[in-house]
Amino acid sequence: MTHEINFEQTGNWGVVTLNRPQALNALTWPMVEKFRAQLKRWEREASVEAVLIKGTGEKAFCAGGDIRWLADTAKKDPGHASGFFREEYRLNAAIHHLTKPYVALIDGIVMGGGVGVSVHGDFRVAGDRTLFAMPETGIGLFPDVGGGYFLPLLHGGVGLYYALTGARAKAADCMAAGVATHYTPTDKMADLEAGLLDLSFGSHAHADIESFLDDYSEDPGHAPLNDIRPAIAELFQGHEHIESLIAALKKRGGDFAKETLATLERMSPTSLKIAFEQMKRGHGLDFDDVMKMEFRIVRRIIEGRDFFEGVRAQVIDKDRNPIWSPMTLEAVNDADIAKYFEPLGDEELELP
Repeated sequence: MTHEINFEQTGNWGVVTLNRPQALNALTWPMVEKFRAQLKRWEREASVEAVLIKGTGEKAFCAGGDIRWLADTAKKDPGHASGFFREEYRLNAAIHHLTKPYVALIDGIVMGGGVGVSVHGDFRVAGDRTLFAMPETGIGLFPDVGGGYFLPLLHGGVGLYYALTGARAKAADCMAAGVATHYTPTDKMADLEAGLLDLSFGSHAHADIESFLDDYSEDPGHAPLNDIRPAIAELFQGHEHIESLIAALKKRGGDFAKETLATLERMSPTSLKIAFEQMKRGHGLDFDDVMKMEFRIVRRIIEGRDFFEGVRAQVIDKDRNPIWSPMTLEAVNDADIAKYFEPLGDEELELP
């Protein structure tokens, strides 16, 4: 029987297949729950020594969560809709804390929730079709699924740049940024997978897998990110407030600064301020505390306005003309932003 998510054991591997190609393998609530339950079983199963995840179809590894469903549900019952995020974040934590090696074959679109089920594992293998982004500020959300943990770890301001702008990265940029650990051409990905699943593990499965991937990995070529890395390092570091970053972009001038400013002007001002604060706070938190922080944020965002307007403009009507509330950064009150980060009391995210 074909399901939205499939699990099988092949040799010493537990294999996860995201199987909604018509929806770019976007995650649904049942998929997330089944995935976490299966990980817990494999964690206890001695015959499973490593986990591999992949997506079906030629376009996507996983393009994120089911945003349209989330918006429809949250509009009627935000408390119920928050249950999806609760389960998704618990899955992200289960992947992060998994004691067995975890390999993600991210040859395709990998955005939002797809990042959450790949980047927190040990190895991410990019291919020619890889397209990474955290585009949430453009739909009135923020780069969640642990974005507050892994993005600040990217060097030279690159994480904050990706978090605010939603910039897209192909394989070479993913390697340069540290999002991917290895690159293999798409036409060799099937052979790589077969080789991995045929591996005989010694006493150190992690080292065996790393050695195999190192041998199989190739040079993805020039990374455009490296051309703008000096500008990112200059402009996206050392700011206490996003207004200071914006002022630095305006002062610097030049193509990169102008294009970045134009991009930021399209994003939800509230989301930009939330994401900036999320990155700043996340830098000093451990993984579980980041996930708890992000649940506090998302629980409040789905009771606001910008998320629904962003989904309307980008996903439903596709007019690409969201009317944010407020429309400018200057009109976003810092005290209001601080409220997104306050504890939730009885609704706090609990992680096992």
